[in-house]
Amino acid sequence: MKRFHWLTKLPKKQLHYGLAAAAGLCIAASVILSQNSETKIPAEETVTVRTITIHTAEDTQEYTYAGEVRGWYESHLAFQVGGKIIKRNVELGSKVKAGDILMRIDAQDIQQMVTSSSAQVASAESQLRLAESNLNRYKKLFADGAISQALYEQYVNAYNVAAAGEQQASSQYVQSANQLAYSRLRADKPGIVSNIAAEAGQVVGAGQTVITIVQDGEREVEISVPENRMEKLCNAGQIKVTFWALPKVTVAGKIREIAPMADPITRTFKARIRLINPPPAIELGMTATVHVADSRAQQTINIPLAAVYQTGNTPAVWVVKDNVLALQPITTGQFGNGTIQVLSGLKQGDCIVTAGVHKLREGQKARSGGDSL
Repeated sequence: MKRFHWLTKLPKKQLHYGLAAAAGLCIAASVILSQNSETKIPAEETVTVRTITIHTAEDTQEYTYAGEVRGWYESHLAFQVGGKIIKRNVELGSKVKAGDILMRIDAQDIQQMVTSSSAQVASAESQLRLAESNLNRYKKLFADGAISQALYEQYVNAYNVAAAGEQQASSQYVQSANQLAYSRLRADKPGIVSNIAAEAGQVVGAGQTVITIVQDGEREVEISVPENRMEKLCNAGQIKVTFWALPKVTVAGKIREIAPMADPITRTFKARIRLINPPPAIELGMTATVHVADSRAQQTINIPLAAVYQTGNTPAVWVVKDNVLALQPITTGQFGNGTIQVLSGLKQGDCIVTAGVHKLREGQKARSGGDSL
């Protein structure tokens, strides 16, 4: 008690104030201690995250090829005899009918052959008539026993030779007459002239193509396909054809034929795509684009790049399940426009976080629907 004897020397008023202040400090200290002893750990905060639900899509690869509208049936016409072209009666795009004369060649030499063959026919016919007259006369003499068997057989053989000569001369005349007709190139079927490869004054040989006619009927598109895409073309699930001159027209197509060998210059394979129910506005020679979609489509998943969370070598995404976050490793594929392909790790219906993925932690409660964290 001797420690506090100095308190008796203080005035009473100051003593009362001091005691009151000390009592207040004690009360405050006790309250603070009481609050600290009763403090509880607050519940973990639930964050709002931006999410998307996974939906698989068909991954179809599409290839495009430039082509030209052609006719299904194209006739490459040529003269069956050689000669100098003296007249052309058609132009590019001319519509022709069966039997129309397209070109003529100089037929003077052929006409001379026809005249010569005609004279040979007349001579052979005269020889045949003489042989027939002699045979009839000697036949009667042989019947009367006036001539021998050997002499009669000589006249029989002479008649047979004359008959064969007449047939030979007639055949040669028909051949030369046909060649005269071949000097006029005619259209075998109705169609449109798509190409002219020779002009008047040009000497052409037999079998040399001079005019190409596209027959009336179905239309198709010819394209050139590289050899590394031949299998994809054969397995095409869908073919569509668009036209540069008709931007609003799209026609379904179907493979009609593929060349068995590659072009020796371009090393590509020619393919013909038949147009199914083409509109009348599609003309020959139009520029077309053939869109070929691969039929072997696969189910793929594409997610935003912002959804990928990666701290090591394995990429992952945050999956929201029962309002709880879980880190799910994934295997990625090709990059797209702000997206990336997921090959494995996700399935249809998974809900993943697409923003603020580096601010989250395993087991954290989350609520989807917010535009940002």
